[in-house]
Amino acid sequence: MNAPTFSRSDNLQRAPQGALDFYVRHSPFSDPGRHASLLAALPSDPAGIARAIQSLVIYEHVAQPFYGCPLPDARRGESHIRPVEKLIDAILALDDRPLDAARPPEKRLVGICRHFTLLAVAAFRQHGMPARARVGFGAYFNPGKYEDHWVCEYWRADRGGWALLDTQFDEVFTRNLAIRHDPLDVPRDQFLIAADAWRKCRSGALDPGAFGIEFSKLRGLWFVAGNLVGDLAALNGAEVLPWDVWGAKPKPGELSGDQLAYFDELAELTADPDANFDRVRRRYESDAGLRLPARVSNALLQREEAVVA
Repeated sequence: MNAPTFSRSDNLQRAPQGALDFYVRHSPFSDPGRHASLLAALPSDPAGIARAIQSLVIYEHVAQPFYGCPLPDARRGESHIRPVEKLIDAILALDDRPLDAARPPEKRLVGICRHFTLLAVAAFRQHGMPARARVGFGAYFNPGKYEDHWVCEYWRADRGGWALLDTQFDEVFTRNLAIRHDPLDVPRDQFLIAADAWRKCRSGALDPGAFGIEFSKLRGLWFVAGNLVGDLAALNGAEVLPWDVWGAKPKPGELSGDQLAYFDELAELTADPDANFDRVRRRYESDAGLRLPARVSNALLQREEAVVA
């Protein structure tokens, strides 16, 4: 599709023109390819996009307890699919009806927060609306903990700013976790982008041990640092899997003083990616540790993989 442009008269106080033009265009991972017309047929409003995607994807780790849908082991590989075009291939292989047709839980793609998020980003972009994936931590999964999570950040032209959309949270999720905020406009204290999490941990305002993945017992400042790399990559159109590891992503454990300074700088850049848009783009392109390589380590499968196969 031809990306529309946005006039300066649209009250764009927070986002420069270059940022909006960049985030309205598909990345290699959000591009639906031959399925563009199917994605374009989805609703264009945030609530409609969320409802459609919620009937296309089921969250892997709660399929049985929340939806009564046991997952065969053979289907768990669906959560490792990266590009949207291939996600839609898998969705249609399960049920070949148009994407706006609601699927029962057993006919939904097996995914995690990243898949819900990237499909939402792709839908917004296909409708000519700026959107981007944000990597960070949700405060609404386990009390007192900040869980590794992705959400979609979409442009609200009516108020000249960005809003956070948690597409994963349908009525079932909301009821089971007793969510009280609006998933279509998640408060910034309920979802912390990686930069905000890093800064709060570094200042002592929050405990780094509260950040990570509870069920796998992976927590700490190193995990926040890894999400800083993931968020910077996503802001540059490299919306890969949360467990893809490359370059600057640290291994579990302590960070050195030099690494702390390095991630302090990344947090400064990504805390306001609109004000720092040109710097965010230059830093990603110039730093081999941040730039997504052709092959990464899939930490869950413990193997090297091509990011686009």
